[in-house]
Amino acid sequence: MDGILPLWKEKGMTSHDCVFKLRKILGMKRVGHTGTLDPNVEGVLPICLGQATKVAEYVTDSGKEYVATVSIGSATETEDSDGEVIKLDDSPKKIKREEILQALSKLTGEIIQIPPMYSAVKVNGKRLYEYARKGVEVERPERKVTIYEIELLDDRDLFEGEEILFTIRVNCGKGTYIRTLSVQIGEILGYPAHMAKLVRTSSGKFRQQDCLTLREVEELKDSGNLSTYVRPLEDALGEFVFEELDDELYDKIMNGQVLHSHPLLENHEQIVFTKNSKAVAVYRHHPEKKGLMKPEKMFPFNR
Repeated sequence: MDGILPLWKEKGMTSHDCVFKLRKILGMKRVGHTGTLDPNVEGVLPICLGQATKVAEYVTDSGKEYVATVSIGSATETEDSDGEVIKLDDSPKKIKREEILQALSKLTGEIIQIPPMYSAVKVNGKRLYEYARKGVEVERPERKVTIYEIELLDDRDLFEGEEILFTIRVNCGKGTYIRTLSVQIGEILGYPAHMAKLVRTSSGKFRQQDCLTLREVEELKDSGNLSTYVRPLEDALGEFVFEELDDELYDKIMNGQVLHSHPLLENHEQIVFTKNSKAVAVYRHHPEKKGLMKPEKMFPFNR
């Protein structure tokens, strides 16, 4: 079985747990996820099967959409509701809708984030959470991330209370930490904050309505109907430009030859070459030889 299985990861499971269970359900080893979702987060987790494991990185790097609940009034060591409170402001608060909208506007576009200590980002060969668990503080690298859109989903004009909760929808690029975004919203509003809840509603082309739960996958596998829900690996390449091959170029591409650059590479980083609308290779500019292109991924059995 080759393709993308859009899975709905339930709370309480790691992404690796999902892969482990699917290997048992499907009876196959080549199963991989497309980006870690924390155990306390539910949502869209595209799973790559068979040859499609080669395109996992493209799904991982694609845009994501989340629905998050922001809590204003306390900060935690993990920046979400699982961590211990490290700063508390339980004073009565009144925040106008316009103030929240202004904060969201300031955080839209290309912004700088510092990854949380409890994260999988590597520093000096170790994950940050490994340092955090030992109580060791290390300098964390700043990173640029892109927030395409933030929408306030709460329709109140005035937000009041010792703890203020509101929900946002975030459309963002790769590497964005919604936990950290929640903290940044609080900083602009002048209060400690953390992310109280998070749901990933889309990953690349795969949306919530496309997904199956693990139980549904097992039921469909037993009934022999699962294949109708597995999406072709081309769906993971949707952000790239496609080019159908003639027979002459097809033979060269299938042999993985280094070739003269295709005109489409003047405006695109990658080209997906297809035969009968099936992806057979991804090519990009040769990093060392000007005017030439080389294969980045090959799909010799995707026919």
